[in-house]
Amino acid sequence: MEPLERYRPIVDDFEAFLAACERPLGNAVRVNTIKVPVDRTLEALDEDGVAYEQADWNPRVLRLETDSPGSTWTSFHGFTHGQEEVSAVPPVVLDPQPGERVWDCCAAPGGKATQIAALMDDRGTVVANDSNLGRISALRFNAERLGATSLAVTNADARNYSLSRFDFDVFDRALVDAPCSCEGTIRKNPDALDDWSPDHIASVTGIQKGILRRAIQATREGGTVVYSTCTFAPEENEAVVQHALDEEDCRVVDFALGLDHSPGLTGWDGETFDDSLSRAARIYPHQNDTGGFFVAKLEVTA
Repeated sequence: MEPLERYRPIVDDFEAFLAACERPLGNAVRVNTIKVPVDRTLEALDEDGVAYEQADWNPRVLRLETDSPGSTWTSFHGFTHGQEEVSAVPPVVLDPQPGERVWDCCAAPGGKATQIAALMDDRGTVVANDSNLGRISALRFNAERLGATSLAVTNADARNYSLSRFDFDVFDRALVDAPCSCEGTIRKNPDALDDWSPDHIASVTGIQKGILRRAIQATREGGTVVYSTCTFAPEENEAVVQHALDEEDCRVVDFALGLDHSPGLTGWDGETFDDSLSRAARIYPHQNDTGGFFVAKLEVTA
């Protein structure tokens, strides 16, 4: 937990934060409304004798009282998909609409991409891209299991992604759930901090900046780009969004979030960020008994 000490000045109730990081994370699933409505899934879980609790902020998110959420009847039939609770936040903030064109820049293994498809009633186009060819098979498997027919799977580096393969030149919305140092996953991955170092953070921020810039460039004026990570590091969060504000035509906008959270930072380690970064959300493990996440919503202005 030593690397987390650097966040003591920015986390309210830091001792509760550390204690939460040390507790194992419970199991959560997302109801796949492409196949069935929420009430039918709840009936199936009741019939299967699996206890659950619906998340207050999102009735499609369930906390299951089972050690094997992937072995349930509902999972086998594609009614549910194992997905950490805060992992379901970015697609909700993105708010995709039926018939739109949406780009999930770093989509594998497909939890958020298929959630986007479900939020669109599986009508429109969700381009689910990932640069890791080895993870593409998991993405395709989950899309097929969950019945997400609106997905188009691509394998490319999002930093220089080309739209020439499509019959359109811009997206309506884009999700950048960026590769990161994964500090916020420590409750389910106890070894998440084993390879932590300032050099690793510095190396991954360059990738994050490149992907976010390309997402903004590939999204139409007035369109939405959501940037998210599962880490606490301001270098990978607010600083990356600040770089986009400096280099591209976009602005940070407000969004509603039913989970307890802290505002984004407007400064860190001597660096000052735009005041609008306070509109971003930092979700800490002790606030909702979840993992950790950062989410910022951008509007493309030109």
